[in-house]
Amino acid sequence: MSRPPTLLQARWSQVLNRLVVIPSDDDAANLVDELAAGRQPRMLAFVNAHAMNSAVGDLEFYRALCDADVLLRDGSGMAMLFRMLDGEPGLNMNGTDFIPQLLAAYRGRRVALWGTREKWLAAAAARCAEEFGVEIVSCENGFQPPEYYCDAMRRTRPELIVLGMGMPRQESVARLVRATAAGAPLIVCGGAVIDFLGGKVERAPRWVRRAGMEWAYRLVREPRRLFLRYVIGNPLFMLRAWRCRAAWAR
Repeated sequence: MSRPPTLLQARWSQVLNRLVVIPSDDDAANLVDELAAGRQPRMLAFVNAHAMNSAVGDLEFYRALCDADVLLRDGSGMAMLFRMLDGEPGLNMNGTDFIPQLLAAYRGRRVALWGTREKWLAAAAARCAEEFGVEIVSCENGFQPPEYYCDAMRRTRPELIVLGMGMPRQESVARLVRATAAGAPLIVCGGAVIDFLGGKVERAPRWVRRAGMEWAYRLVREPRRLFLRYVIGNPLFMLRAWRCRAAWAR
């Protein structure tokens, strides 16, 4: 008689079953076109090792992930998990690389940036307008009550909303904004992407990213903020991955 799944196994199974694996660059380009079509309000989120850890202990965050319209794999830890489970991880669809592709697809269209603080927010808005040719119709810091963003959405009616509030707050806000959306915005949970666009955070060199070690580069640059996520969180994620693999093998 098989054992009932643990909380860890049940939640990870649900999130993994919702993930969209992108096999090739052509498939990624097709996804950009589909998302930019804007037929209905949609929520896009990214799942990395930190998200998988958070889904175990945070019920509301777990529900928000499972409720997203599109979930994409982010990071080398998730690629390792796929391979441990004899799956093909596909492309690394991290938001820092994918969201600029989305911005380029929205050239000439209305975009909102919600997250981080000034001066980085203003710098990100200026860069997006200049580099991607979008019309920035709303810039808000990431520390307002969730209902504030719903009001901002109704006032400005953006077609693309990029959230840079960090997990789990941005997923909760995205869910609420989608439920009250005017029009058909694409709402993207972007983590630190606005900080990257605004120059607050520097990307790792390309060779570090290709090696799947951008997390280590970021840890060296921001040790206090990222210590729990990476130094504690990464070993915890791997321990949980091995437990799930053993349980699912049985």
